[in-house]
Amino acid sequence: MQRTDFSRMLCPVARAMAVLGERWTLLILREAFLGTTRFEGFLRNLGIAPNILTARLNELAAFGVLERVRVGGRHAYHLTECGRDAFPLYLAVRDWGARWYSGPEGPPTVMVEGATGRPVTAPVPRRADGTPLRPEDVRVTPAPGAPHAVRARFGAERTLG
Repeated sequence: MQRTDFSRMLCPVARAMAVLGERWTLLILREAFLGTTRFEGFLRNLGIAPNILTARLNELAAFGVLERVRVGGRHAYHLTECGRDAFPLYLAVRDWGARWYSGPEGPPTVMVEGATGRPVTAPVPRRADGTPLRPEDVRVTPAPGAPHAVRARFGAERTLG
């Protein structure tokens, strides 16, 4: 059975999942956010098979999330602007996992701001008055790039919840 190529879909969520949907991707990004740049470091910290790591790093480089550069005669992987922009996504998944899937002892690590030591958490969508937005509070409308099918589907007000 052939897998659907999400990168060719119009939906930005589908296109993002073409990049982020593979199960090792966010773990590789976690390592990159923590400063890992070398293949050996990713391999050691993740416990991933070398062939799978090679494929994932190549894919992330092809999508522009990581850049493969030569440093001192060896290759390193650096986050691109696209990769750095995924940091809030990583924080959101991390916070969600810590809340719902940590054991009774809590998560194994806490992220803190280097300068202040204050906890770092994912941004929460908020209304203009500062109160949190829930899915049922959001309305989806067609954007300028919407084709006819999207305009027909979301032409009338429609909430997410």
